[in-house]
Amino acid sequence: MTTPAPWTFLTNHTHVLLCLQQHPGDTLREVALRVGITERAVQRIVRDLEDAGVLTRERQGRRNTYRIQPSTPLRHPLEAHHTVGELLDLLR
Repeated sequence: MTTPAPWTFLTNHTHVLLCLQQHPGDTLREVALRVGITERAVQRIVRDLEDAGVLTRERQGRRNTYRIQPSTPLRHPLEAHHTVGELLDLLR
């Protein structure tokens, strides 16, 4: 039996975004467990996504909720004519 390669087609940024879309009430710790990375890594990724305009953070009581901005264009020039929303629709 062969061992699977240690890479995936989707990045951790995409995995975090998918988790936040599919489980909007999750804490970042829960997202980290779903993705299989550290909570600190999820915090960095969420900050990256906020800085890029992909996510907005809203405080609700003691928790943060994140709203995805689907009209944000993808960042790489090869995909810049597509939006975050189109990517998420494709991966549903």
